[in-house]
Amino acid sequence: MPLKLAGLIQDEEYFKEKIQPYFESDKVEYLGNVDPVMRNELMGGAKALLHPISFDEPFGLSVIEAMMCGTPVIAFNRGSMPELIKDGVTGYLVKNNSDAVRAVSQINRIDPLACREHALSKFSQNSMIDEYINVYTEILRSQ
Repeated sequence: MPLKLAGLIQDEEYFKEKIQPYFESDKVEYLGNVDPVMRNELMGGAKALLHPISFDEPFGLSVIEAMMCGTPVIAFNRGSMPELIKDGVTGYLVKNNSDAVRAVSQINRIDPLACREHALSKFSQNSMIDEYINVYTEILRSQ
């Protein structure tokens, strides 16, 4: 299965030592930073978004963007990921790289429509506005 990498390189040395050697394979391609049109095209056509973040990310916009496109997400079970991904429904929450590799082999079990529906119900502009208003109302009532 081909692997396409896109985004900012934050650690040039690590990238050159640990990532770039795999580019000799015709199955791995680094696209650099991509514009929103290309990002949507990549995410919408992907089998999955791999999100192997090794810190407790507070949100994960790319996870939501992928699911909005109907693309399931495979992510480490850290930070906000359990709040964003329904394990086994919109993607897989994994503990390590071996789990992630297994999840890739099972990605066809995830329904793209379920990913999109989940993302729309929880993270669309209207649902986010409603939730913010609910939180603000609750705060005001408690004062």
